[in-house]
Amino acid sequence: MSIRSLTILQCPVIARADRTPRRLIAWASVLVLLCCSSAGCRAIQGIGESRQSIAARKLSRQGLQKMRVGKWNDAEQLFAEALALSEKDDRAHRGLAEAYWNRGRRVSAIEHMEKAVALSAGDPRLVGRLGEMYLQEGQLEKAERQSEIALASERGSAEIWTLRGDCLRQKGNEQEALAAYHRALALQPDFIDAKLQVAELYLNSNQYDRIVATLDQLDPTGDESAAPTRVHMLRGIAMRNLNRPEIAVKHFAKAAESDPQRAEPHLQIAAIELEKGRADLASRSVARALQLDRQLVESSGWSEYLLTPEQLAAQQADQGTRR
Repeated sequence: MSIRSLTILQCPVIARADRTPRRLIAWASVLVLLCCSSAGCRAIQGIGESRQSIAARKLSRQGLQKMRVGKWNDAEQLFAEALALSEKDDRAHRGLAEAYWNRGRRVSAIEHMEKAVALSAGDPRLVGRLGEMYLQEGQLEKAERQSEIALASERGSAEIWTLRGDCLRQKGNEQEALAAYHRALALQPDFIDAKLQVAELYLNSNQYDRIVATLDQLDPTGDESAAPTRVHMLRGIAMRNLNRPEIAVKHFAKAAESDPQRAEPHLQIAAIELEKGRADLASRSVARALQLDRQLVESSGWSEYLLTPEQLAAQQADQGTRR
């Protein structure tokens, strides 16, 4: 066979050998481009999501600031805008839950707090707050479960121990509840929620001196200007039962000033005035309570102590004659 014929026979083989690597290279290039394109899309998408998350958290911070100063409508709007950017913002869910709770939309509030707990990987503070919401809605078993979960990872929180005490008290385990409240106070001696619950337990067992001692730890003078209305009421009830009616009246008056829409302080004052034989002053207190809560006054039998204007005038005239 001549060299020329050999060359002719080998050329197709060489040509095919040359084309095969080129095709492989071409296809590999296409695959590389596709992979790079897909990765690039994911990278771009990740950047977009990251920017949205940053913007959402900024809105959430602004919402929390508004919430702290009581601007609930502004806070709610900011939290809603944050969630529109990122559904995974646990702070926005938490803030919106509090905003809804403040407005009385409790079902929606609990739903968002549940999402906040899930997204925060079980932050004990949020778990405890969810438990408080469950408890206030009468869902004792769920509340108790949340208190157990929270305590499993955080035993140094006065709020969580107080929640635990609240659950135990709801179940009727008052001694265990008292121990939980004292545990909370050991962690945070000025925690007013725990002190109030301790005082309520002492009220149930008629330990009036212990009520005073517990509340004195808030302010030894008993002059809690910013204290909840219930603090003044408990002080008044304790002082009345310790035969110190004048001091009791002062505390009931503070309770009425603290919450002008509550009828109970006026009825307590009326009871003390009746004990002193001052029916006209008692009647005035009952009349004030009647304006605030007619159902309470009528259902508790206080209506019979209301004096007509003629009776009041006669009593005042009688007192003037005696003087």
